[in-house]
Amino acid sequence: MTIDLSGKRCLVTGSSRGIGLAIASELLSSGATVMLHHNRHSENVIELQRQYPHTARKIKLDLNDAATSQALVQKTIDAIGGLDVLINNAGIAISCDISSDKWEDVWEKTFNINTKAPGILIKNALKHFIKQKNGYIVNISSRAAFRGDTKDYMAYAASKGALVALTRTVARAYGKDGIKAFDIAPGFTQTDMAQDFISKYGPDYVVNDLALNEITKPENISPTVAFLISGFADHLTGTTIDINAGSYVH
Repeated sequence: MTIDLSGKRCLVTGSSRGIGLAIASELLSSGATVMLHHNRHSENVIELQRQYPHTARKIKLDLNDAATSQALVQKTIDAIGGLDVLINNAGIAISCDISSDKWEDVWEKTFNINTKAPGILIKNALKHFIKQKNGYIVNISSRAAFRGDTKDYMAYAASKGALVALTRTVARAYGKDGIKAFDIAPGFTQTDMAQDFISKYGPDYVVNDLALNEITKPENISPTVAFLISGFADHLTGTTIDINAGSYVH
């Protein structure tokens, strides 16, 4: 099946590396216009702009700051002429044991970026989507939302569980307004963000947990996003798609 996303105007948060970069690349190659959100890293988004000068735009913004998150949807609409798709991909995973004096700070920052920022973006996108009677939301959560995680990633698992509940609520509450919402729950994925976990626990720990012989790559996830926003998958609204190499199936 060939996915043609021509005419789709998309916002992808955390699009400078890892899963977000793969999603942004997939959407651009399928014809979509994409606002590339990033915070610290910019080299890859600059390269995407070079490859897709007419359909790629970029914006630097810290999602840990609620005030700047509030402005992102409108800035995207102004820059690319509208919004049809919101993809909440940006996230953090910070290792922190309960004995650490930084435990509460880690929880606050994790929920700010993984849960509060997507909530703010969804709220503002919904206002726009309701007016146009159409819109797609894809939230990137985690298998940790369902099976839990290691003790030092407690905040991460909890924040992703909240994101799943948010997805399902939006799908049920706004479906008759033409809005579809999906959740993708990756397992361990070969990204820069995951490197801290690999360094701590070792690659064998990760692979032994999988049904397959290799760790999931970002490129194994991005085609599913294109499919979900294509119009072919509207009746999947509210569901979670597991992409975790068989390490957790629910």
